[in-house]
Order: sequence, then C-alpha cells, then structure tokens
Amino acid sequence: MAMLKEAGADDKLIAHCRAVTALAVKIASKCKGEVDIELVKIGSLLHDIGRTSNHGITHGVEGAKMLRKLGLPAEVVRIAERHIGGGLTTGDAERLGLPKKSYVPKTLEEKIVAHADNLISGSKRAPVSEAISHMIRLQEVEAARRILSLHKELSELCGRDLDRL
Repeated sequence: MAMLKEAGADDKLIAHCRAVTALAVKIASKCKGEVDIELVKIGSLLHDIGRTSNHGITHGVEGAKMLRKLGLPAEVVRIAERHIGGGLTTGDAERLGLPKKSYVPKTLEEKIVAHADNLISGSKRAPVSEAISHMIRLQEVEAARRILSLHKELSELCGRDLDRL
C-alpha cells in the first residue's frame, strides 16, 4: 500500500486495489497448477498504480513504466502492463495509440490479476456479464470474447464458475 500512497493513490483507488487483491488471492488459492500467490498479491495490489497519473486506457503502460523505475521485478511490471480487460492485442494497442505490442496476459498470475480486476467494479464484486456488457457497449466485441474466454479458462482451473467463488 505504501507504494500506491506514495504514487498519489486516493482512497477509492486503494479500496479497488485491495478488493482486486482479495479476489485474486482467492482465485489463486483455488487454481489447479502452480501459482505464485505472493506474485499475485503484489501484482494485484499494484496493478492500477498507473491510474495515479492517467485514468485512460494507457494506465497499464504508465503503471508498468512507474514500476520499472521503482525497480520492481519484470513479473510484477508485466502484470500491470497486461491487466486491461482480457488483454489487448497488438492491433488493439496500435488502434488505441499504445506502443505496438501484445498486452494479452500470458502467465497464470497475469491472467488471475487481469480477471480479478474484471470482476471488481469500484470495490464491489461484479459478475463477468457486467464486464462483457461494458465491452459490448463500447463495441469491443473481441475484447468481450477474450474476457469470457479468460473467465472460462480460470473457472475450469478452479473447478467452479468464478462468479460463484
């Protein structure tokens, strides 16, 4: 929390990061396979640090820059960079004015944090349908599909629908 506060995070952002962390750790503890729960915890606490300087789509990239400057491990940096929705493809990045590369979560820890963020609205739990509906309203159908795919993948690894976790 100290890093978030030092970066200028307000109480609302801190509450959001805490809620995402609680859910991400819960998902990680239920997943089959090796999950670095400490990495999930640190990555989820800091995933939105970029929102202290930018509330737009670039906050993931901005957060990654901030975490790199602070000397955090690359695994934590990538969680911040790749946590937007179900991930951003190279094409999405180019269309949105981000550096041209893939921001799709790859590791299990990245996927858990990204999806826990999808399932938290403000600091409250929300069903996956809410995140999907939001993407569809923005006419981001492929992004909605990636969120649903991530939900199905993680639900399968946890042995239950994450909306019921």
